[in-house]
Amino acid sequence: MRMVDLINKKKEGKALSKDEIEFIVSGYVKGSIPDYQMSAFLMTVYFKGMNRAEISNLTLSYVNSGNTVDLSGIKGIKVDKHSSGGVGDKISLIVIPLVAAVGVPVAKMSGRGMGHTGGTIDKLEAIEGFNTNLDYNTFIDNVNKYKMAITGQTANLTPADKKTYALRDVTGSVDSIPLIASSIMSKKIAAGADAIVLDVKVGSGAFMKSLDNAKELAETMVAIGKALNRKTIAIITNMNEPLGHEIGNANEVREAMEVLKGNGAEDETTVALTIAAYMVLLGGAFKDFDSAYEKLKDIIKSGKAIEKFKEFIKIQGGDTEIIDKPDKLPNSKYHVEIKAKESGYIEAIKADNIGVAAMLLGAGRRTKDDKIDFAAGITVVKKYGDRVNEGDAVFILHTNMGNCTEAKNIVETSFKIGKEKPEAIKYIYEIIK
Repeated sequence: MRMVDLINKKKEGKALSKDEIEFIVSGYVKGSIPDYQMSAFLMTVYFKGMNRAEISNLTLSYVNSGNTVDLSGIKGIKVDKHSSGGVGDKISLIVIPLVAAVGVPVAKMSGRGMGHTGGTIDKLEAIEGFNTNLDYNTFIDNVNKYKMAITGQTANLTPADKKTYALRDVTGSVDSIPLIASSIMSKKIAAGADAIVLDVKVGSGAFMKSLDNAKELAETMVAIGKALNRKTIAIITNMNEPLGHEIGNANEVREAMEVLKGNGAEDETTVALTIAAYMVLLGGAFKDFDSAYEKLKDIIKSGKAIEKFKEFIKIQGGDTEIIDKPDKLPNSKYHVEIKAKESGYIEAIKADNIGVAAMLLGAGRRTKDDKIDFAAGITVVKKYGDRVNEGDAVFILHTNMGNCTEAKNIVETSFKIGKEKPEAIKYIYEIIK
């Protein structure tokens, strides 16, 4: 086989075989296929696409390029979830203890975040002492004993995807649904779960801006999961405004605890319960979605959910006093209010801009080597549809930086106030099975 022949084949819109895809991926990882040929191939996929079999084979080649996690030592159906990313997305912090509370094992490997805030691992590290680097045996034992554990991703998980993504990032081929889907699903498959619930976000604060594109991505990933013998469901959720009220690592831990105590905002509570309900459904704990959803609501109401989160913190070495004393979490020095200049109703929030502002305050990373300020972030005081009076605080910026002018200017131009109350929005658009 020659790489140039395969580039030409795909350029003509023809499907590549499993062996041809494996030749490309393994050759690129080994270095026998240079960056310039891989770049040409990726751009050809961008324009010509791939069929479902090709995408599944690309995913499997990514998986086979490195280590996989063996979860066979865990009893029961292991369930995982993935979010395509959004502003204020602390759903994993909520669903891990919720799902574990009904006896479905959650063995989660997660990464650090780039962009507006840290990933789930970064958020949990805002809790003093929380160990996100469990050894394999402890990870397996915790899931068997307590039905939950989280650890950082291993260095050699899907190296072909990491190398390919870096190339996509500098060659303008990031926003290709076949390449996005295979990238996401390869990591989930390699992490060893039996069942996967995908949270595909759509809107101004999400990677997918249109519902049609989000649906195509969701359908593609579900098809990959099923082709590779994983129970898979995708939930398309709204990201036209930040999820909940808090953005930033420690702030999101605080808010996740409020959801688990039954005091959460309606949007994030609805999304978290929906995702958790499908996770326990795939895990075999319930036969229908409605029963699962109601049971999870009862677990929150009874206090079992927040107790399970406390147990989660304890078994991973964290300070459990934050449950009753959330002020023990990092707090910033400065708090700057962004006030309404007129009265009316919040009719639009540019979630992506709010995310950028949070990153500028120190909550996220511009580069992978940047250090996160756990205390930094933004509180969304008024959300879509809320009534505001002139002079009311709409956002509060939290930072340890003496000068936050750039972030302040961004936030001030990232929301719109109208005279009429806008129509209610959906939190969940569609379920793809």
